[in-house]
Amino acid sequence: MVLVIHENRGLNPYIEDVARRLAAQGYIALAPDALYSLGGYPGNDDAGRTMQSSLDKAKIEQDFIAAAQFLKAHPQSNGKLGAVGFCFGGYIVNMLAATIPDELNAGVPFYGTPAAMPLRNRVKGPLMLQFAELDERVNDTWAEYETQLKANKADYIAYLYPNVHHGFHNDSTGRYDKATAELAWSRSLAFFETKLRGE
Repeated sequence: MVLVIHENRGLNPYIEDVARRLAAQGYIALAPDALYSLGGYPGNDDAGRTMQSSLDKAKIEQDFIAAAQFLKAHPQSNGKLGAVGFCFGGYIVNMLAATIPDELNAGVPFYGTPAAMPLRNRVKGPLMLQFAELDERVNDTWAEYETQLKANKADYIAYLYPNVHHGFHNDSTGRYDKATAELAWSRSLAFFETKLRGE
């Protein structure tokens, strides 16, 4: 079971395709749309970004916690829950790791910022964190977050991919880097395989 969490623009075709890729690997993948209450993804990312910025962030967080718990309790679940998210969705994966640490069995945040400071001491992983070298805004949050993960004795691994920008996995934008995206995705799948089907 893998929860797929979109960027800050709703459930666009790129994220739908990420869910499809996971389904092709035999996972039950759920990709909720935070814009559902506004009628759903509007058909283009710019409008989606504007719509998502109008929503209450705390409500979106609660919606994704509920989605994670729904997926974990699904009748076809093997009892193990994974989550992958991109940009805003990467933040949501980190937030889930902090708010429901006992329920999340594998989290893969792509270029996501950490959860709020008061929650970070609850994170125990497993996490595979994916970063872009040229993404200064997100990377500036990493040293402090990693210090906390080490203090927590959390199970994590982090990758910093050289010469790529925030969003390198998104094949619908100019920031897409095919080789890096494929490497990061293959690592993500191997991580899910180990944490959700192995052990």
